[in-house]
Amino acid sequence: MQLINSERKGIGMEGSEKSRGRLSTGIEGLDAITYGGIPESNQVIVAGGPGCGKTLLTFEILYNNAKKGIPCTYLTLEESQQNVLQNFKSTFPNFSDIDALIEEKKIILAGNETASKVQTGTDSQSYAFSSVLSDIEDIVHTNNSKCLVIDSLSILKLMLGDVLVYRKSMFALSLNLKRLGVTSFLTMEMQHTTRQAMSFSPEFFIFDGTIVMYQSIEENKRVYGLEVLKMRGSNHSMSVSPYEITDKGFRIFTISEI
Repeated sequence: MQLINSERKGIGMEGSEKSRGRLSTGIEGLDAITYGGIPESNQVIVAGGPGCGKTLLTFEILYNNAKKGIPCTYLTLEESQQNVLQNFKSTFPNFSDIDALIEEKKIILAGNETASKVQTGTDSQSYAFSSVLSDIEDIVHTNNSKCLVIDSLSILKLMLGDVLVYRKSMFALSLNLKRLGVTSFLTMEMQHTTRQAMSFSPEFFIFDGTIVMYQSIEENKRVYGLEVLKMRGSNHSMSVSPYEITDKGFRIFTISEI
């Protein structure tokens, strides 16, 4: 990882980075390009197009932390908990202890009641979103979670509709997650899958970190790349890192491995 280390030297080290704790993702390449993991209590957008693996990546991060004894919550607002779990198990068959972690409440899978509030739209926008925030807080307190995944922000954007209301709501969500002291990963759909066509969404500016997962076609083969656009309170690699999804989990290649 010589190039990554040289990138670090080119960006001044912040004092807060030296003293602030980090949450390891448990994915070697991702920890390498974030220089040790995600600063604790940061909220990180994981954005990408369909099929890039946003749900799988965030679930693997959560799973890796649960295995270390860190209580975690996965809140799904679109798919059922059963579908998310089955997708994870079928993609990563080697992760055979997932059911035990759920039984031990190291992982809380939630979302049915919250998703119904989001999808029915029977209440006013502000009331419905306040109810969602309350649900998130209650779920996090269930096992005193330190790592949280919300999948996805895209459905909240549809629920809230108005651009200004959505921005204000995302600021409120960010403040609430910070107050709860959880390190959070929030998935988000992107309209375009390539780096060249990417546009910046309001979420990229509101939350602490942004990880973007790209897809492109080269010689009739789909190619994946991951980039850390920003990580508040921390330096990080400035390179786009190729990745692949294997039955043993994500493999993210650092520059020295290419």
